[in-house]
Amino acid sequence: MNLHMSIGPIVALIAGILILLIPRLLNSIVAVYLIVIGLIGLFGTGSLRI
Repeated sequence: MNLHMSIGPIVALIAGILILLIPRLLNSIVAVYLIVIGLIGLFGTGSLRI
């Protein structure tokens, strides 16, 4: 059996758990997410598959 895991859902799950445990992290997590998505959009992913 092959198990293929993508990093996107794992990051989302960890972020969701952290937000539930420490609600003050919401602003930081959203800001980091938006910055990362913006940088990927500007520069492309190259060989990185997310």
